Amino acid sequence: MTVAADTREAVRARPFLHTALRAGVVNYTAAARFLEVGDEEAVTAALRRYAEELGEYNPPERRASVSMKSGVGPSDGDKALLTVGDTAFDADGGDFTAVVAEGDVDAGALADVLARLRTAEVGVEAAAGAEGMLVVVVGRRAGANAVRAIEEAL
Repeated sequence: MTVAADTREAVRARPFLHTALRAGVVNYTAAARFLEVGDEEAVTAALRRYAEELGEYNPPERRASVSMKSGVGPSDGDKALLTVGDTAFDADGGDFTAVVAEGDVDAGALADVLARLRTAEVGVEAAAGAEGMLVVVVGRRAGANAVRAIEEAL
């Protein structure tokens, strides 16, 4: 492959860098050093060209209602708020808090929410999303911080 192709592949493997390129907030030389895919000057030039080709970063406009449910814990799945694989959570007593967002949300919104929770240092026990709704289960004491972070992400 060419340096340009290797550079693009390396950027696509690191979504944070892809987003930063689209947002125009990258130091190309530092990014080239970070990627370590070839000659620094050639990679820097490839990054500049790639950034010019990417669409401008426009975060999605979303409207969602965010609420918190305390006392969430594992359940048998009959009235689960969230089920992932064989693990289900409901609001029938437990040590977790669920944050529910309903409205203009989808799997992409869930990705943004999880990224924002990571930067807010809020640990996530479980998460799921579908068109119109997403649910994130966090520790009981992290509920208020999770609500703020999720509202900011959306």
